[in-house]
Amino acid sequence: MYLPGLGRGLKTLALALLISNPAGAIDLSINDEQSIKDAASTTTYAMMTYYKGNETGHIPGAFASKWWEGAALFLSLIQYWFYTGDTTYNDELRVGLQWQSGTDGDYMPSNYSSYLGNDDQMFWGLAAMTAAELQFADVTDGFSWLSLAQGVFNTQVKRWDTTECNGGMRWQIWPYESGYTMKNAISNGGLFQLSARLARYTDDATYATWAKKIWNWSLSSPLLSNSTWNVADSTNMDDGCSTQGNTQWSYNYGTYMMGAAYMYNYTNGSSEWLSAVNGLLNNTLDQFFPTSNGGIFEEVVCEPSESCNNNEILFKGLVSSWLSFTALLVPSTYSTILPYLQTSAKAAALSCTGHDNNTCGVRWYQSKYDGWIGMEEQISATSLFVANMIQFNTSGPVTATTGGNSTSNPTQGENDTTSSTTTQSAITTGDRAGAGILTVVFVVGWVALMSFTVLGG
Repeated sequence: MYLPGLGRGLKTLALALLISNPAGAIDLSINDEQSIKDAASTTTYAMMTYYKGNETGHIPGAFASKWWEGAALFLSLIQYWFYTGDTTYNDELRVGLQWQSGTDGDYMPSNYSSYLGNDDQMFWGLAAMTAAELQFADVTDGFSWLSLAQGVFNTQVKRWDTTECNGGMRWQIWPYESGYTMKNAISNGGLFQLSARLARYTDDATYATWAKKIWNWSLSSPLLSNSTWNVADSTNMDDGCSTQGNTQWSYNYGTYMMGAAYMYNYTNGSSEWLSAVNGLLNNTLDQFFPTSNGGIFEEVVCEPSESCNNNEILFKGLVSSWLSFTALLVPSTYSTILPYLQTSAKAAALSCTGHDNNTCGVRWYQSKYDGWIGMEEQISATSLFVANMIQFNTSGPVTATTGGNSTSNPTQGENDTTSSTTTQSAITTGDRAGAGILTVVFVVGWVALMSFTVLGG
């Protein structure tokens, strides 16, 4: 998902000095609307100190070596704007979402498309979809938000791969990328979610058909079980997708749950999709909100060992947002989900006491600052605080017939001839690390080269 850099251990105190909010802890009253808005404002300001895309010499929407994180940042910003009404960062949001869209409006910009994965592109599609659903106004001189989501869908379904395992999305797009022979949960679950959201927004059965197809394939593979509701991270084409990489990450559960919630809403309450939502939700809460730490959200693979990388730190923020949307789309889950979001938010606020400037930590369950620092920590805290706003604003994501006004273009991205799956022989790899964690650099010098090229789109 990103190109490994120098590691979190080399992040220095200098980064903290960029965050200049007043000293002291975030004083969060979880049942007070203004208090939650103030908390989100504090962490949003902090996360935006890391964003340089609006400065001379920098590229809007882009982060060196971790392109997909721009999507995570903007997902958080869209929801922050929607729930607080604060328009401070809307210009950066519009420009960044457009700048990275690529010439064909499908989030395959020329400077990054040669090494990104299906999951990277998918997250940008989800950001655009969220903008459409939350009625963030289309720009007058660029692609509509809905059409950008459609562009991602159109390019990704072309890559549906039946050469092995009877279908499924590969993790990577290009054969020279390590992980090309893997099919993983976030790529398949992410496209499932995007398809379900497009189906609900447009009421076009084409998208629903694809959502069902991806869901059924996932059930037939080792990735997803509808008996135990286990979600594995990956399966490998080298052994015919007969085994699984079963590392448990919250966002794999969250993306399938979110898609199922949209399908439940789209089908006006299908029992099949309600069963899926409940099964995935219960497993998510059991695993990632353990009673041993008071039901506070924890990325259990990495937090106890203090080994979380940037990606893993973002997972809790993504899933917090998806839980809040699920609570609105499937009302029977609301009373279950909200207390977990509230408990976690109160703990997260207590973690935002670092460096005398509200720097947030990673291990929220400690209810104190744990020494970690970075943009990802601030994004996740913002997303969690904003997720708690559903108790004051239950309007949720709209559709084209309930207030959505983003322009549709069902053929967006069809002219992009660079994004279809190639039939070249794949390079095999012995690296079986989690498929959602490391996008390996295929040429070490490529990253350096990227900094000297002009961004496509």
